[in-house]
Amino acid sequence: MYKIQANPSGTRSIEVTDAHLQTIERYALLKNLVDSSGIIDEEVLDKLKFTLRSLLESEAGQDKSLLDLCLDVVYNNNMKAFGLHQLVLLYIDWRGLHADAEEAVKP
Repeated sequence: MYKIQANPSGTRSIEVTDAHLQTIERYALLKNLVDSSGIIDEEVLDKLKFTLRSLLESEAGQDKSLLDLCLDVVYNNNMKAFGLHQLVLLYIDWRGLHADAEEAVKP
């Protein structure tokens, strides 16, 4: 389990599990989310929420892990643009660690 800081002062945090990060990877939720400026603001968070809402309304909405990601992380009361930025950074680190582990397992 990981904790991401949800605001600049550090008074709020959100817990993120490996299952949440695997769901982000499975649905490629962060791919092409941020435009070329690289700035994560409330509009980017709204874009992610719209994408998730669309997935939940489709057949993929029957996936409990996607619903858990929404309830626990993305739609968390503490989630703002700063928290999304921290989530993106955590995902990048997590993905790098898992890529290294996968390469170490290959013969």
